[in-house]
Amino acid sequence: MSRPDTDHLLLPDAEADVRPSPQGAAARRALLAHPVVLLVGIVLASLNMRAALASVSPLVSDISQSFGLSSTASSLVTSVPVLFLGLGALVAPWLARRFGSEPVLLFALLLLAVGILVRVAPSPVALYGGGVLVGTAIALLNVLMPGLIKRDFPDKAASMTSVYTGAMIAGATLVAASSVPLEKAFGGSWEASLAVWSLLAVLAAVTWLPQVLIARGRTGHEVRMASARPGTGTGTGSAAKSVWRSALAWQVTLFMGLQSLWSYVLIAWMPTIFTDHGMSRSTAGVIFAFNNLIQVAGAFAVPLLAGRMRSQRPLIVLVTSLVAAGYAGLMIAPVSGAWLWAGVLGIGQGGAVGLALTMIVLRSGDAQTAARLSGMAQTVGYLLAAVGPLAAGAVHQATGGWTIPIALVLGVCAAALAVGLFAARDRTV
Repeated sequence: MSRPDTDHLLLPDAEADVRPSPQGAAARRALLAHPVVLLVGIVLASLNMRAALASVSPLVSDISQSFGLSSTASSLVTSVPVLFLGLGALVAPWLARRFGSEPVLLFALLLLAVGILVRVAPSPVALYGGGVLVGTAIALLNVLMPGLIKRDFPDKAASMTSVYTGAMIAGATLVAASSVPLEKAFGGSWEASLAVWSLLAVLAAVTWLPQVLIARGRTGHEVRMASARPGTGTGTGSAAKSVWRSALAWQVTLFMGLQSLWSYVLIAWMPTIFTDHGMSRSTAGVIFAFNNLIQVAGAFAVPLLAGRMRSQRPLIVLVTSLVAAGYAGLMIAPVSGAWLWAGVLGIGQGGAVGLALTMIVLRSGDAQTAARLSGMAQTVGYLLAAVGPLAAGAVHQATGGWTIPIALVLGVCAAALAVGLFAARDRTV
């Protein structure tokens, strides 16, 4: 089959199956007249896309002690937001079509700030309820940001993608490295350490407010989109069914889910694995931050290589092997080789997520299919990924160690390799 035009499809767009109204087109032109405002908004929003998740992991032991949580219950602190990453992805495209991307992104950032604050209230219910809000907010950002970049920067989508992914990883790195020092600076308060990141979300929301106001003020209308006519290939009928009934689409989706699963196990438990083997919490937090930072290398290089290949099977083998090697290292020598394993895992993690997102584009025959496949992969993928931290915590609690949980993740790596080899074939949905 012919390869899709990857420059055109570079990013799946949640609004790909609709056309803008005249008012919406005018609003977009008005927004693009202020590219600096738009760029700053994208960078600040991207900084928030992992920060609220990465801030918890170095502090999970203190959170658990504060509420008397078991390992299984502690894992829900990470699993609940990830679960709602999948559920939130279901409604994000509808919200974008109904209200426009800018207002929804503003709402997501405000919801994120509220969720972070709710999460630190003195109640386990609030801890998990805040996680629901955090996961939903990040889901909206995850789905809408790529499409907004594709829509407003069609000739610079690759460079803008690098900006937004780099900012996303930088946010996670900053937060992971500073969570424990902030806790100490606030007199041992993990609540204050987590709550401070609501300010980052509020700051990002402030930068999006002018964009929403510009869109409304220049047109006198909200940014709304008119649905495409049924039967044109951009409606919600047969195209949507073909994605969910496609074996190839399920292979891409399962690879997305499995690589997300192994990443969220690390997000939830990497610092704890180190501290359980005698490492200080500060050092574990710094190594966790290094793991996040090094993901930039894999996330940048692997998609570039993937776009130059008809089949991405060699890259599937590469990234799954790196992740498996890093997990094996955590099992064999978690402290003495901690920096090495964090680096190997980081390159593999970054490469895997970059490859998963790139294959959504490469396996799609047109922009509408790319948008639908992206929604399917994120929804099912994150629902699958939410099982990872919870299962790892439960097995750790049952066995009293990390050997069996890590062995199970190695099984996930094997499954990702198998399904990824099918997903990487030169075919389109």
